[in-house]
Amino acid sequence: MAEQPGTANVTQPVTDDSIRVRQLSHYQFSWVAQEPGAPGVFTLQLVLDQGAWEEVVTVSAEDADVLQDLLRDSKNAHYDVGRRTLMFGTTPIDG
Repeated sequence: MAEQPGTANVTQPVTDDSIRVRQLSHYQFSWVAQEPGAPGVFTLQLVLDQGAWEEVVTVSAEDADVLQDLLRDSKNAHYDVGRRTLMFGTTPIDG
């Protein structure tokens, strides 16, 4: 069967696990108490692609503060699942 013009030849099925970069839909910071006298732990839950994927990362208090500012000021953010990298916004290249 000949490939149609403008279509991609996909050799494997596209699955949820094969999608590596996802759009951040919602996020939630949490603080988890530890043993008495020990500092608590901050986590950041990322809801990606309207709930198709979720990720929870542990962050320091300083990182939580910076991330909250970046998330509030960005119009969009994406998360690379394999590299565990949160990317903020996009910037067009002026030509």
